[in-house]
Amino acid sequence: MRRMDDKRIRNFSIIAHVDHGKSTLADRILQLTHAVSEREMREQFLDSLELERERGITIKASAVRVEYRAKDGETYIFNLIDTPGHVDFTYEVSRALAAVEGVLLVVDASQGVEAETLAKFYMALEHGHVMIPVINKIDLPNARPLEVALEVEEVLGLPADEAIFASGKTGEGVEEILEAIVKRIPPPKGDPEAPLKALIFDSLYDAYQGVIPYLRLFEGRVRPGDRIRIYSTGKEFTVDKVGVFTPQGLIPVEELTAGEVGWLVAAIRDIHDVQVGDTITHAHRPTDAPYPGFRPAKPVVFAGLYPVDSGDYGRLRDALEKLKLNDAALSFEPETSTALGFGFRCGFLGLLHAEIVQERLEREFGLELIATAPSVVYRVRLKNGEEREVPNPADLPDPTKIEEILEPYARLTVFTPEEYVGSIMQLVQEKRGRLVNMSYLPGETKRVELVYEVPFAEILYDFHDRLKSLSRGYASMDYEQIGYQPGDLVKVNVLVHGEPVDALTFIAHRDKAYAMARAIVDKLAEVIPRQLFEVPIQAAIGGKIIARATVKALRKDVLAKCYGGDVTRKKKLLEKQKEGKKRLKAIGKVEVPQEAFLAVLSAGRDES
Repeated sequence: MRRMDDKRIRNFSIIAHVDHGKSTLADRILQLTHAVSEREMREQFLDSLELERERGITIKASAVRVEYRAKDGETYIFNLIDTPGHVDFTYEVSRALAAVEGVLLVVDASQGVEAETLAKFYMALEHGHVMIPVINKIDLPNARPLEVALEVEEVLGLPADEAIFASGKTGEGVEEILEAIVKRIPPPKGDPEAPLKALIFDSLYDAYQGVIPYLRLFEGRVRPGDRIRIYSTGKEFTVDKVGVFTPQGLIPVEELTAGEVGWLVAAIRDIHDVQVGDTITHAHRPTDAPYPGFRPAKPVVFAGLYPVDSGDYGRLRDALEKLKLNDAALSFEPETSTALGFGFRCGFLGLLHAEIVQERLEREFGLELIATAPSVVYRVRLKNGEEREVPNPADLPDPTKIEEILEPYARLTVFTPEEYVGSIMQLVQEKRGRLVNMSYLPGETKRVELVYEVPFAEILYDFHDRLKSLSRGYASMDYEQIGYQPGDLVKVNVLVHGEPVDALTFIAHRDKAYAMARAIVDKLAEVIPRQLFEVPIQAAIGGKIIARATVKALRKDVLAKCYGGDVTRKKKLLEKQKEGKKRLKAIGKVEVPQEAFLAVLSAGRDES
């Protein structure tokens, strides 16, 4: 592929709220620039995972390089970095935005500005990017493009007359977008002769070539044979190949220089050596400072994954290791549960990330899995001054040693039509949210922006579903973590026949612990099969039982053969049965079936 003058390179990203047509617009750009032939074209071309296609969402950031012959007669190179839209992948989006000079801000012509639109807009603003507002889906019958363009001007401050009206589906307005990219987005700056400074914005693991980091070069140049250093770890490697992205795959080139987006192969075997946001430089002539903003990926949600068949434990470990090669944010460590056997405690970026990892394990590796209820990472201050993190509720120290428990909080932004404000405020207050700000947005639709501070654990489970059902699908939400705050939290143990079941232990706010415990014990009483003796199911905080349900004993009709005679004969038989039950109860063990776990994981969350 030929070398292009820096003045004719444009690096840009597409940002939008989930389902505003980002991937469809990227498809049309690929078609219009003739990067993909009609025969090769398929929907969501840049989404490589089967799951992404099925759900219609982007999970992994992807990059592509295309050539565009503009109306001024010049040929330009576009490096498009497509980003995930979901809040779980915010850090990946921030690094992808760091690698470009401008963004297309896509807004649905029927939905208007939504919560994640605003979050991504502020992210792009922090990087000082040129933003081109695109009002997409103008072909929809309920589209209101002019009104949405004015809303974009009022809420985001981007002039309405600069907005481009387009449809990713029909291709209308896409050529106008390409011309705007040429005219409005500046070419990259950077000195090719300076020491190498390259930002890693993503990576891919290849079984034969090792880890392939995706790079944006800010300074310097890199070619095969160069000795490079990873800035945060200091590890050094020799470059075997460098190249660029095309819709057909990774194409090698002679060298990459400042301003370009590309990849390199350097026999890097460990995914941890190449983390998103890190900087690559030359070993013999390093850059003075890395690209700012790097932080190692840190899981915020933890859940246990156990194979339904205990013989699949080894397969699950191998599958997790393979998945981790392409997903550095996934963490896992072995754990055992008396109820579920051997499994792994896995850390995820959020609930969607957890759901996707579980689904990929089941589909791509043919595993049947049980996942325990996801929990957030709590912090505990002990009376001896020590502070520790608790990812697993079962590991919470003895209450007598605890000074206070801190829980993670999130700043929650909700956009909703005016008529649903009351019910949504009630929902967030139920979830222990504190109102920070409430503002009415301009426009005919009368929409309201609500900003709350709310415990992260409260919005983790069913909050999004309840928000959508209360607002008939019109409300949207976005959140960011804002640190830890102390809370009146308690650990609730679930005991079956006097034995604690570690996989069902949970941490809850004292005010809500009873309702959640009640729902869980009632559900367990329904699904645990009846034994020959009575089985008590209890929920306890410390030594205090707060809820109880009983699975009644199965009784043989011992009086069936007693069709006459004195009443003492009947009493004697019943007493004999009673003694037998008592002895059985003392030595009996209750196996909690796996269906019980599946039933219980959702129970109690609705109550909360």
